[in-house]
Order: sequence, then structure tokens, then C-alpha cells
Amino acid sequence: MADEAEPFPLPITEVLDLHAFAPRDVPSVVEEYLRACRERGLMLVRLVHGRGRGVQRAEVQRVLRRMTAEVEWFGDAPPASGGWGATLVRLRRLEPEGAARE
Repeated sequence: MADEAEPFPLPITEVLDLHAFAPRDVPSVVEEYLRACRERGLMLVRLVHGRGRGVQRAEVQRVLRRMTAEVEWFGDAPPASGGWGATLVRLRRLEPEGAARE
């Protein structure tokens, strides 16, 4: 039997479907995933949380509001990309250490 705490590899792409994760794990998954996207230069990410009653959407957006250093903006996806069943996230670019902004 596999250890439930054992991590499994997750491909880092512009879309993360949160349906596969337990609700209690969603905040940490979202934080870690977005940081990994940012490190790889993926600046626009769609988080698919589903429509339902909006509980998962609210939790995802609570996490995003706390991530001000990483998240430039977020909002509901356009209807063709999931509408309020998905949240689009624009990440801030990583500045190279010691680099000054021009």
C-alpha cells in the first residue's frame, strides 16, 4: 500500500486541475504549483476548481490574495476557458538576484 504522504510527480503546465486533490491539500498545492510555474517562466496559469457551490473557488482565491509577492492579478476565466469554474492567475516575473529594475 502506498504512503498517502508520499509526493507524486506533477507535470508543471499552464493548467492545474484541482479535482484530483483533497480539499485540505488545495492551498499548499496551489502555492507550490504557482511557485514552480513562476520558476519555469509560466506566467499565466489556469486553476480549474469547478463550479459547484463555489467553496473551492473561494479557497483558491483566498490563497491567491495572500500571495502578493508572486501573483500580479487573478480572476475568473473567460466562459470558453471555464468561466467561474476556473481562475486565471498572472504571476509576477522573477527578478534576477542583484538586478536593478530599469
